[in-house]
Amino acid sequence: MAKQVTIDAKGVHYTPLNQQIRKAIEDGASEVIVDNVLGQRFIGNGLRGNTTIRVNGVAGGDLAMFMSGPTVIVNGNAEHAPGNTMDSGKVVIHGSAGDAVAHSMRGGKVFVRGDIGYRGGIHMKQYETQRPILVVGGSAQTFLGEYMAGGLLIVLGLDGVMKAREIGSGIHGGEIVIRGDVDDACLAAGAKKVLLTDEDRARIAPVIREFAGDFGLDPEPLINAKYTRIVPASARPFAGKYTWE
Repeated sequence: MAKQVTIDAKGVHYTPLNQQIRKAIEDGASEVIVDNVLGQRFIGNGLRGNTTIRVNGVAGGDLAMFMSGPTVIVNGNAEHAPGNTMDSGKVVIHGSAGDAVAHSMRGGKVFVRGDIGYRGGIHMKQYETQRPILVVGGSAQTFLGEYMAGGLLIVLGLDGVMKAREIGSGIHGGEIVIRGDVDDACLAAGAKKVLLTDEDRARIAPVIREFAGDFGLDPEPLINAKYTRIVPASARPFAGKYTWE
């Protein structure tokens, strides 16, 4: 039988709060509900297994950092770097998130219904079948996909015009897929636009469908929309910056 534990985070420092969450999971909780969260950091940090953590409030920085397996659902906003170096699992944020979302993410999924800040997807990476996914429902700020080394980053732009400039600065792996047209002037040096093929659309369709399901959206218009696909112009964008002897 599933065991559910509720924790009141009001006025609780992040260290004892995370100790309470870990203790609940060690005691067999399959679902942990954390109420009245107001900026406490490191929730879900380094956790493993299949537990679901429901965060009611504003999650602090580095949510789900180094996490491997659990699902974290935030009924509110999140601060900087949710999914930082995450290995597997899933983060679903029903509001917006701050800078460096999915920083160095190695696997799993981060879904943000609203907007994200600067440097979303910075240094996302992948190894063999371990491929991270970041989907943003709203808009993203400048330096989207900076130094990206692998993975999939999708921006749906549901709530307005994309604000990002210098997209793909230093990108050398992975792909950025943005709904609608992207002006060439918004691309950083080393990033290029390529055609989104039918095979590409079929490949990203399940991801969009899953995102839509989590947020109660109709997936079909999103799947069939026009997209711009951005990839590295080179696997070694900084090769010319070094001196070889």
